[in-house]
Amino acid sequence: MSARLPKRIDANGNSDLPERLQDIIRRRNTVLGPGYQFSETIPVEFVSSFGAHLIDRDGNDYLDAYNNVQGVGHSHEHVLEAVSRQLAATNTDTRYPQEPLVAYAERLLATFPSELSKLSLPCTGSEANDLAIRVARFHTGGEGVIATRWAFHGRTREVASFSPMLGAGSPLGPNVRLIDAPDPRLCVHGQSLEEHMQQQVRSAIADLERHGYKLAALIADSAFTSDGIFTDPVGFMHGIVNEVHAAGGLYIADEVQSGFAQLGDSMWGFSRHGVVPDIVTMGKAMGNGFPVSGVVFRSEVSDEFGQKVSYFNTLGGRSVSVAAASAVLDVFEKENVRERVAVNGATLRAGLEELTRDSPYVAEIRGSGLYLGVEIVEHRDALKPDSARCESIIKDLRDHRVLISRTGPAGNVLKVRPPVAFTDSDVSRFLEIFAVVAKKLL
Repeated sequence: MSARLPKRIDANGNSDLPERLQDIIRRRNTVLGPGYQFSETIPVEFVSSFGAHLIDRDGNDYLDAYNNVQGVGHSHEHVLEAVSRQLAATNTDTRYPQEPLVAYAERLLATFPSELSKLSLPCTGSEANDLAIRVARFHTGGEGVIATRWAFHGRTREVASFSPMLGAGSPLGPNVRLIDAPDPRLCVHGQSLEEHMQQQVRSAIADLERHGYKLAALIADSAFTSDGIFTDPVGFMHGIVNEVHAAGGLYIADEVQSGFAQLGDSMWGFSRHGVVPDIVTMGKAMGNGFPVSGVVFRSEVSDEFGQKVSYFNTLGGRSVSVAAASAVLDVFEKENVRERVAVNGATLRAGLEELTRDSPYVAEIRGSGLYLGVEIVEHRDALKPDSARCESIIKDLRDHRVLISRTGPAGNVLKVRPPVAFTDSDVSRFLEIFAVVAKKLL
């Protein structure tokens, strides 16, 4: 393979990228609509992939420790075969009887607590959260929504209204109230995280009611990803759910990013806390990159809505989407994915902790399974975010052909979120390269 590293773009926007890539970027900027961005400062054109690896046009192998959409692996042969076989047969929608659709729903629901027994199939995580909120409002008669301060739940107009991560240019709804992320460092002396979060929810509910809004739902990403990744201590969600139910609202667990065993010790992030949501949303890894998402309901929450409101998604639940999603479940069963994630995730976290133990620039490492956050600060005694150093680490890793990203309100948390296809050899390669970068920047 070529040893050539990616070309850089300087501060003035001048580029020594290959002419072919420059041409693609120029044409892209001419024809694509507003808002499109590259995932990396220095674009790379990938032409093939496998497992947790992306291959560029020159044959360079990049380790993908960021893109969990291809959960069971880029170009997984079993998923490819299932989709191709179904495409060659038919691709009907949910208005027609499909035995594979029913069988898939039965298999997927078997991974949930028995209380969660009904499944709807949109296409994207944004659509899933949009439907979840719609049903919650119908069921409760309320309009109020509670989310965390830097949450991201999607990009439809409705869902964007409670996704503060989109920034000041995307206004929040007047019926939306924000609470702290579950960061134990925000607790006052002697207060548990559960108590702190309960107080936050009580205050939000009271303020909604003061302004004439009955609570419809609290929605929470089970890994609190965009807030900076907070998964522990296990059990803190109990108090939150109790407060929401006491006010007549519903708890929506957003598993679009954290679901499908990404956290390692369970199939779904909410399960770690021993709570049962009223609604669960999912997407991304559900179809291994194929556009399919899901909303799972308690029957008492969804049944009346289904009787009085016609919900239909033209592309959601089509035969090919179901084939992709079913193949993903096959892989989970055949490859013992959850167990592999738990083992490799523990090794990855232990390695990161060892490599950063003496660094004054690492405040802490958080997360579970193959879903980890490394908080970068100017000094761990002061905890002032250092987004510039965080970005430098990401770029240096990228120069060594390892892909990660960042998260958190200040953009100072390294987001290490590989697909669940990550192997023990992938973990070893990641840690070897991270050690080189850490020696320079940490």
